[in-house]
Amino acid sequence: MIAAMDTTITRRGFLRESASALSIFTIPSVVPYSVFGSNAPSNRVVIGCVGLGGMGMGNLRGFLNKKDTQIAAVCDVVASGRTEYGPNANGYGNKGKDLGREPARQTVEQYYASKNRAGGFKDCQAYNDFRDLVARTDIDAVVVTTPDHWHVPIALAAVKAGKDVYCEKPLSLTIREGRVLADAVRRYGRILQTGTQHRSNSRRRFICELIRNGRIGKLRTIRCSIGGGPSCRPQSPMPIPVGFDYEMWLGQAPRAQYTEKRCHYYFRFIWDYAGGQVTNNGVHALDFVQWANGTDLTGPVEIEGRGEFPKDGLFDTPTNWNIEYTYADGVKLLFSSGKSGVRFEGTEG
Repeated sequence: MIAAMDTTITRRGFLRESASALSIFTIPSVVPYSVFGSNAPSNRVVIGCVGLGGMGMGNLRGFLNKKDTQIAAVCDVVASGRTEYGPNANGYGNKGKDLGREPARQTVEQYYASKNRAGGFKDCQAYNDFRDLVARTDIDAVVVTTPDHWHVPIALAAVKAGKDVYCEKPLSLTIREGRVLADAVRRYGRILQTGTQHRSNSRRRFICELIRNGRIGKLRTIRCSIGGGPSCRPQSPMPIPVGFDYEMWLGQAPRAQYTEKRCHYYFRFIWDYAGGQVTNNGVHALDFVQWANGTDLTGPVEIEGRGEFPKDGLFDTPTNWNIEYTYADGVKLLFSSGKSGVRFEGTEG
């Protein structure tokens, strides 16, 4: 969580707890329900959701189920009919369903109509351009669930417009972008939350408690692996689907011809839009490591690594890697693309 230290959290200070589909972690701010008073429409946090693919719809449904939130707007560069590609891409209850801004709008309106919220239901507006959503003065918070290269531009625009933000992991495409966003959050007195849902796992929390309380002695070595990244043969250009604003999807990234495996789930394995498996599943595993190591507010002092990259084809992020991190207290983190798992080794176990 990044928050201005002198900011008082009100109903416009974002959620007192995360949506059921999310887990927002680091040092949470817990706001008593009394801060919100009765569940009147005027006391709800009004939300706009940007990015409505598989994870985006999961996030949207999570906030729909919260009594103290109201989704007033949705935004996606796909009108409807998007197909998600890749493993687990149709998760979060989206298998076989249309994705995009129009299905999302319908989902929101049908849900609120079924709940018959007296005096609280308003039409949900759908936008192609996130700037139209961010410009609305009635939006309190923005949920960003887009490809990685759009995380910071959208979150930054929202923060400057006085909105609080929940942004999917990884928070930024580059370290520099992350610094710019963090500085803006403090400058404008907003609250930004980014979550790694694995922190809600009770077993991981128990492991962290054991390690941080010295149950395996002094921590010496951490071995972490997440499985390698995919490669993809060269792809021929394809017609841009009807209702897909591909130019807007590319945004600030270099111009490139459309193919289905450039977008949606597989964007993760192209440098222009993401950082490969290291910043996809690696975010979860390495966040767990940071938590157990007690280094949430800092990081390693030395990093050295090697990787293997596709020789041709569409994907260009690493397929295999071995990276060694050294922390100030001498703890070594060995991060690789081997069989998924995390092992903590201390002086006593």
